[in-house]
Amino acid sequence: MASPAAPSTAPPVPRATAAPPTELPIAPRRRPWRYVSGGLALLATALLLRSLAGNPAFEWPVVGAYLTSSAILRGLWLTLWLTAVVMVLGFALGTGLAVARLSGDPVLRTLSWGFVWIFRATPLLVQLLFWFNIGALYPRLALSVPFAGELFAVRTVDLLGPALTAVVGLTLHEAAFAAEVVRSGVLSVDQGQLEAAASLGLGRGRVLRRIVLPQAMRAILPPAGNMLIGTLKGTSVISVLAVHDLLFSAQLIYNRTYQVIPLLVVATLWYVAVTSLLSVGQYYLERYFARGSTRAELPPTPWQRARAALRRAGGR
Repeated sequence: MASPAAPSTAPPVPRATAAPPTELPIAPRRRPWRYVSGGLALLATALLLRSLAGNPAFEWPVVGAYLTSSAILRGLWLTLWLTAVVMVLGFALGTGLAVARLSGDPVLRTLSWGFVWIFRATPLLVQLLFWFNIGALYPRLALSVPFAGELFAVRTVDLLGPALTAVVGLTLHEAAFAAEVVRSGVLSVDQGQLEAAASLGLGRGRVLRRIVLPQAMRAILPPAGNMLIGTLKGTSVISVLAVHDLLFSAQLIYNRTYQVIPLLVVATLWYVAVTSLLSVGQYYLERYFARGSTRAELPPTPWQRARAALRRAGGR
């Protein structure tokens, strides 16, 4: 009988393992037409700037002489003052209208809707002319008390001058749009958060300050910024009422000197400068209220990117 074979003591043969794949470099896709279109755009911009700088009809020395003249600066100040007053009063009234639209009272809801409908459907110039001629409808405004007679009376023409007429007309016009902006911002807040806050017993004022407004502002700020810039430019319409704003001040000068184009350039430069400053402020306000809206960090500002580029250039 054969004895069993002894177990083999030879070492196991290792299996061949595949070599790890080498990482291939990612080459960006070449887009030659992008560089061609960018070069053509730069060339067109350079030709336009050259035409603007070399056209004698612009009379740039006249522009420089009137850019900081006292008449222009007084008109600019009135434009800025009027814009600030109209935006504050317009959003105050618009917030009240938005609250009325969102309330459960059908009377307030209907009246608020009617106000917004009328003032959004009517051109701004028509509204201003209507308020300017309101004395034809109501020559006198009086306050009377039953059984005591008339306590106070004033002529409408003496009460509503051109400046006050502009404030009233622009404020009512802006309030109609501000009401829809505020209403849309409030409706953008998740209702589940409001229900959770109510279940925790938080008061309505605290819920408004801590939950509703911080989230609603993210939806309110972009259209509100557009309204602010639109109001700044829309104040030029009040020149038809002979209010000495920026545009009307420029018109008074060129009606005397017949230098129409340079004075219009002066007004344009001031509108562009103020609008640019307001756009910068809007950018940082939107960035402030965007904190915590996403898990990722906020992208760097243009100033931060410029400083980082300068540091990289200095490190080389």
